Order: sequence, then structure tokens, then C-alpha cells
Amino acid sequence: WSQVVSEAEKIVGYPTSFMSLRCLLSDELSNIAMQVRKLVGTKHPLLDTARGFVYDSRNNLQMRGLVILLISKAAGPSTTELSFQHDMVSGIYSSQRSLAEITELIHTAFLVHRGIVNIGELKSCDGPLKDMQFGNKMAVLSGDFLLANACTSLAQLQNTKVVELISSAIGDLVQGIYYENSKSSEENCLTDDIGISRWKEQVFLSHSALLAKSCQAAMELAKHSVEIQDMAFQYGKHMSMSHKLHSDLQPFVKESSSDTMAFSLNSAPAILHQEFLGREAWLKQIREPTHQCACVFQQLQEAIKAGKGVTSAIDLCRCHGNRALAALERFPPSEARDALANIVYAVTRFP
Repeated sequence: WSQVVSEAEKIVGYPTSFMSLRCLLSDELSNIAMQVRKLVGTKHPLLDTARGFVYDSRNNLQMRGLVILLISKAAGPSTTELSFQHDMVSGIYSSQRSLAEITELIHTAFLVHRGIVNIGELKSCDGPLKDMQFGNKMAVLSGDFLLANACTSLAQLQNTKVVELISSAIGDLVQGIYYENSKSSEENCLTDDIGISRWKEQVFLSHSALLAKSCQAAMELAKHSVEIQDMAFQYGKHMSMSHKLHSDLQPFVKESSSDTMAFSLNSAPAILHQEFLGREAWLKQIREPTHQCACVFQQLQEAIKAGKGVTSAIDLCRCHGNRALAALERFPPSEARDALANIVYAVTRFP
């Protein structure tokens, strides 16, 4: 994955790890960073989010901006708008580069907002209550600051359709996160009673909508046809779906599993396992152990591995990957298109 991303970054002209550098170097955010340092020594999740921005080669937080730049280059210059082709650098319009930065800022803002902890569920080992409350305030304010910067830059693009697309993607993100959190607060609710089709709807909102609509918006900025815009949307949607499935599958397919990797009971393999097993049998399997410990967790993981959930999730991941590759066929052959295909191959290949 890291090699694929590194090669792709060379094609678009600069490392996307510096995508949001203009915003991150601003006086306002430097002040926020100084305040966040007060959380060092606590277990507030905002610290982990901040560390991820500095170095996270495994998940590559800047993946969305990179894909937008690659698909912009793969589509090439618009044949209908010749007046602003002088504005291209490395085959990408400056407005498309701005859009990539905006998308990263929105994604980062939501990552920061997700670092808000439920004060009522805290334990004494998590840190002093006043520090955790301060961390929550910083997560809200810094997330809002990033989102405000993104919206200001979005307005400066002066394209009504692009503003509408990205605004609707922000709405999708909020709705998706609401779905994720609405069940978790209910007492005695171990897992959601949802099938894989409902899971896909929720994952599209919380993980895929932003990238899909940003890819479409990049085509709109270059005045490409509605067909090309739709193909860009389809690539963004299906590539990010396969990326999420790949991430969900890691605890079940990792070869070096000396330590049990944490997994969500609402991840794709678990949801598919539940569908094959039946809701009642699934709940019984979860509730059977009388105490919580690592060995019990491992037993549940092994039960999911032994069922059909993992192989079905791998098949679904490859299905979405194939649909992303099919969308790429409408773009002319280029090294940017090859890089987009390699990203799909990287998340659909399993040991």
C-alpha cells in the first residue's frame, strides 16, 4: 500500500502529506496545537488523532486528496473549455488541487470531531475529568475551525454545483456518523440488527460519499461531460467501499496474528457471519461467555473466521474493486489511470 501511494504521489507532482499545509501552518491552528499539548499524559483520543496526522503510513490519512488529483489527471484537460488550460500544472487544474485540499480538510475535521469522548463512560485510569473535558472542547473547536476553513475555500471555487455536491457530502457524513453512534448508546445493545445491504448504505454515508462526490466535483470543475462525472463518482464510491472492507477484514486475515487484533461486532465480516448464522444464534454466540477476557474475544474471532463471513467479505471487497476498475475503463490510458487501478489492486489483494 505504501509503495502504491508513494508512486502515485510522484505522478500528481507533490506528496499529499502536505495537502493541508497552508491551513496547518496558520497562526490559529498553531495556537490549537499548543493547547492540545496540555493533553499529553491523558488518554484523550484527540492525541491519537494528532499523532496520526504526523505519521500514519498504514492508513494513509491523505488518501482522498491523492485520489482526487489522480482522477483529475486521468481525465485530462476538458475539450469544451480551452480558455483556462494555461492554469494546469502537471495536467491538473489549480481549482482541482484546491478541491483536493478542501476534501482533506473536511475529512480531518470529522476525524477530530470523532475524538470527543463520552464523559459519563470515563474511568479513573483515563485521566483527570477536567483534562478530558478540556480535550472535548479542543476537539469541537479545532474540528469546527478546519470545517470553516474548508467551507471558505469551497466558496472561493465559485462553482454552484461543486458547492452543492460537497455540501451534500458533509450532510452524508453527519448522517453516517449519527447512524454509527445511535445504537451504541442504547443499553444492552451488543450489535446492530442490520443486514449487509443496510451496512453498505451506512458505510457509503460515513466513508464513501465524500470521496465519490469530490471525484465528481473534480470533473465538474474541468467541465467534463455528465458521463465522465458519473464514472468518477463510481470509482470514488466503489474504491472507498473496497478500502473499508479491506480495513474491516484485517483482524481476520492477518498472517502474523500473535496478538488478537481488535475488531468491531458491526464490521462487514461480523455482519455477514450474523446473516449466515441467524440473529438469535449470533446473539447466543456473543452472550455465551460469562466473563470478558482476551481468550473469549479470541474465541469469537475464531468463530467468525470458521464461518462464511470472512470469505463473503473478501468476495464483496473484490466485487467493489472490480466495479471501480470498470469505471476507470472510460478514462484514456495513462500512468494516472494505472495508479488508480494499482490503488484498487492494493486493497483487494489478500494473503
